[in-house]
Amino acid sequence: MAKARKQKGDEQKPDGAAGGGGATVLHQKLCLSIDMEKRLIYGYTEIEVQADNDTFALHADNMTIRNILVDGQAAEFDYSPHWKNVGDQQSWSSVSCSKTAADAACSVYISSLNSEAAPNLIISSERSSKLITETQCDENGEKREENGEKCEENGGNCEENGGKCEENIGKSDQISNDQGVNGCNGSAEKKEKEEEGETEKEQLMETEKEKVGVEEEKDKEEEKDKDKEEEEKDKEEDKEKEEKEKEKEKLNEEENGNEKDKDNEIAIEKVKNTKVVHIDYILEKAETGLHFVGNILHSNSQIRRAHCWFPCIDNATQRCPFDLEFTVSRNLVAVSNGDLLYQVLSKEDPPRKTYVYKLSTPVSAQWISLVVGPFEVLPDKNDISVSHMCLSQTLSKLENTISFFHNAYRCYEDYLAAQFPFGLYKQIFLPSEMIISPTSLGASTCIFSSDILHDEKVIDQIIDTRIKVAHTLARQWFGIYTSAEEPTDEWLLDGLAGFLTEHFIKRYLGNNEARYRRFKANCIVREFDVSGATALSSPSASSDLFGTQTIGSYGKIRSLKAVSVLEMLEKQMGPDSFRKILQMIVAPTRASRTLSTKEFRHLANKVGNLERPFLKEFFPRWVESCGCPVMRLGISYSKRRNLVELAVSRGCTAKVDPDPDSRTNGDIREGGIGWPGMMSVRVHETDGVYDHPIVPMAGEALQVVEIQCHSKVVAKRFQKTKKGSKPDGSDEIIDASNQENRASMDSPLLWIRVDPEMEYLAEIHFHQPVQMWINQLEKDKDVISQSQAIAMLEKLPQLSFAVINALNNFLNDTKAFWRVRVEAAYALAVTASEDTELTGLLHLVKFYKSRRFDADIGLPRRNDFHDIPEYFVLEAMWEHVTSLYQPSNHTLYIFTLELASSIRQQDSFVNAFYYLLTDVWR
Repeated sequence: MAKARKQKGDEQKPDGAAGGGGATVLHQKLCLSIDMEKRLIYGYTEIEVQADNDTFALHADNMTIRNILVDGQAAEFDYSPHWKNVGDQQSWSSVSCSKTAADAACSVYISSLNSEAAPNLIISSERSSKLITETQCDENGEKREENGEKCEENGGNCEENGGKCEENIGKSDQISNDQGVNGCNGSAEKKEKEEEGETEKEQLMETEKEKVGVEEEKDKEEEKDKDKEEEEKDKEEDKEKEEKEKEKEKLNEEENGNEKDKDNEIAIEKVKNTKVVHIDYILEKAETGLHFVGNILHSNSQIRRAHCWFPCIDNATQRCPFDLEFTVSRNLVAVSNGDLLYQVLSKEDPPRKTYVYKLSTPVSAQWISLVVGPFEVLPDKNDISVSHMCLSQTLSKLENTISFFHNAYRCYEDYLAAQFPFGLYKQIFLPSEMIISPTSLGASTCIFSSDILHDEKVIDQIIDTRIKVAHTLARQWFGIYTSAEEPTDEWLLDGLAGFLTEHFIKRYLGNNEARYRRFKANCIVREFDVSGATALSSPSASSDLFGTQTIGSYGKIRSLKAVSVLEMLEKQMGPDSFRKILQMIVAPTRASRTLSTKEFRHLANKVGNLERPFLKEFFPRWVESCGCPVMRLGISYSKRRNLVELAVSRGCTAKVDPDPDSRTNGDIREGGIGWPGMMSVRVHETDGVYDHPIVPMAGEALQVVEIQCHSKVVAKRFQKTKKGSKPDGSDEIIDASNQENRASMDSPLLWIRVDPEMEYLAEIHFHQPVQMWINQLEKDKDVISQSQAIAMLEKLPQLSFAVINALNNFLNDTKAFWRVRVEAAYALAVTASEDTELTGLLHLVKFYKSRRFDADIGLPRRNDFHDIPEYFVLEAMWEHVTSLYQPSNHTLYIFTLELASSIRQQDSFVNAFYYLLTDVWR
């Protein structure tokens, strides 16, 4: 085929036509036949495209194009696969050292990203639409002429009818006048014949009567003349009304004719611009996008990999419905997107089966997926439209793993007040060695690694498995059904999916689990949010990195940060308002299926009732730039004034680059002034708990804030030294312990917390006396407060026995959250040193023996899985004991071996661990 004509550079692309050469996909049909033995895929795709020109572009790679038809006619096309990249050799030829090799690799990678983003299948079609337009115009003209003739005829009939009415009215008037005159004359003649013989008096009476009759006739004639004048006036008014009505009819006809002309013009333009493209192709070597492994075929939802197994416009802004048909062997199952309409068994030998799917909801080509294999299909037993699939050897594990799934499914539907948007949801679990990534998303489908499956005897991975499965389900609502309007808005959909997942965690795994995970996620974000790579909405990163900023380690940091930012907004507007916004976004009645940061900001203002000045500061600081606030605080209690002086030093985790031209760095310097809002300080006093939102997040970097105390200290007398006390100072131990608690005895403060509700994604360094940290660990029931206290006690340069005892007491508290108890066990392991006489390790050994050993027989007990939190704490101790490795510490070595040898008889993997532990120590 000859090369297609290139598009003019000055032509503008329509909305949503980015990456499609000025074309918009309205609908796409994909019909493929898969030969598993030959690793061959062949078939066709039909794309309904609306293009401004006869030349448009698609993405296609790694395939052989046999022919292309446009509206049933052969079309010219130019196909240049991306793998035929000749310019890369020049980059590698300049490599002389490691630095130049890195530069060359970066250059090649960027060039490949550029080439992938550009469409490479150029199609040219010249279709004469003159006949269609002419026939339609002629028909429309004839209709208009006929309508005009009918109107004229109707007007003539109206005039004729008006003339006839006038003639009839005139005739009737004449008849009535003649009859009146004749009647008067006849009466006069009769009177004259009968009164001939009467007297003159009677004649005079008759003359008088005649005069009266004449006068009456005159009056009647005058009345008739008046009636005629009124009738003429009525006729004139009727004629004027008829003329006005005719003028209105003419105007309406002209307007209707113009509207019809406009509709016809629009219809003609649509007919001219809409094309049906039929592409026959063969996929012989599926290297990416689709993967053959044994008797399994599966796709992967990596960035810009859909066009590697079917021609399309592989761009996130292009969304359309899909019809999908896949023909496979009779013993295989083909799983794809949407609802399964029907299956057709062919009459071939051997027979083959065709699976027909329909996806009515518009999605981008990235979310089209295909999995073929000999799967076992397990419909969900809880009256939800979900099917789970796996290979036969993992069916028993699948039944146990997905027993919870209906809880997540209904949890999301209840929270969003909307049903699952894609009809039937399908989960496929494949062996880890067969798949590219642990999860691969698609519209109404998801491919998992079978490593997350577990039987009923394994409880260690229950929590992580349920959270992973719940998160992929949340992505169906936010990310696929509702997609980002622009690449800079992808953070919002990612964050909403994570927020919805945390709602499931809070509801079914507990509030402590949700808060602890969010606290640890915030710690990770604060540590790595130091450069522009973690900015959530960065136009430069979206354009320069081609979407790769969403993958890898930085992609995970951005996902965690997005959830934290949305949770900050939820705390500002309230949970009910935030939930209402999410319900509005996924409502089926919503016109658009895309979401932008600007629209979400508008909803936060209108529905969430957040003020515009706050939003104007919030989004640029938290979304468009990087960095988190660093707060360093210390307290000093004034007994005379009964108040706390709080010294505050504010900084930022982001590193400021001296380059003044960098937009992101400029945002960092501007944001260095502060963040919107006030941070709260919660003071636990002897008489109650008081919140003080007094720490400003903007203004001067160094500030001193005063907090008035509500409780008062009762004056206490300290006992003097008794006479006869030992002069050797043996009583000084008690005096020393009293000295440690003296600060708490002289003030009404029990402990203080900064930002207790995590209203800010801030790194907080707070200093208070040791006894106040111990009080916080022992008395505060919040898991975040307990974790913060353990972290601070663990870092103390000098450990007292009071700290070790507090950690041990918390470890033995079965009512405490098990993850924080594990942290306490780790802290005890860290404090096990010769300075503390290995007290922490002794506590760990004693704790383990009290749970796992039977004191009566002196042998270990069997594992008890009834108390799952206790099981997790005991299992975590193994990791913490091995972390105490110190080659020079022989005492610790002996204690560790004693612990390991004492539990060798347990009926699990302890024996193998014992040998591993001894090898590590040696």
